[in-house]
Order: sequence, then C-alpha cells, then structure tokens
Amino acid sequence: MKKIFIASDHAGYKLKTSVISKFSKKHDIIDLGPKSNNSVDYPVFAKKLSKKVASKKGSFGILICGSGMGMSMSANKTKNIRAALCYSMKNTKLSRLHNNANIITLGERLIDKNKAFNLIRVFLSTKFEGGRHLRRVKKM
Repeated sequence: MKKIFIASDHAGYKLKTSVISKFSKKHDIIDLGPKSNNSVDYPVFAKKLSKKVASKKGSFGILICGSGMGMSMSANKTKNIRAALCYSMKNTKLSRLHNNANIITLGERLIDKNKAFNLIRVFLSTKFEGGRHLRRVKKM
C-alpha cells in the first residue's frame, strides 16, 4: 500500500475530498488539510506536504489548487521534491518515467474529477525508467 499525502487550498478542496474517497481503499492517504473550503494560502499546504514527501522515502504527494500551478511552484522549492503539474495522460506518464516526479499537482478549475482520477492512477502506477534519466534527475 503506497503512502500518499494529499493537500489542497480552498479552490481544490472539493476535488481533494473526491480523491480521498476514491483512492483511500487501495492506498494509505494522509490528508494534510485544509479541513474546509474556507480561503487559505496554498504555499502553506504545499510546503507542509512537500516536507512530508521529502522525509518519507517512497511516498507520493497530491496537491490540488485552482490551476495546479501555484502548488507546483511552491512544492518545487523543497529539496528532493519533483512536483509535476499534470493535465494529460502523456505528460503525467512522462513526469514519472523521465523525471521521477514524486508529487502530482492538479488544477480543479481546469480538469474534471474523472480526468483527475485517471491522471492520479497513471502517476501512481508508472515507474521511473532510470538509466539516462537518473543522471539528469540527480542534477536537479
């Protein structure tokens, strides 16, 4: 069972609750907040989740905000975090295969719930290829 940390801001709260409901039977999902859709600052939750993922080897993170962009930018400031803003099956798969992304960021205002579920499935099931990509990831 994969350990997955999840967090959002107010704009991603609804999708976050749907993701937890959908994936909690197959994965150990830890909700880092927020606990409601009241306005919050996304960098606080991105930082909280990023620190958890960076400290727990083999864990993954899911961050959700309105566009996914703010969460991605904030998360990537943490050492050993490779947060990928995912919006298509191809870019999601490549984020894992070539970049060994450990956090997926999603934009609730830009993709529907079923697409988000599919992107998360691809993200969690795709393994890093290593090889020539490992050399590049080590340079990040």
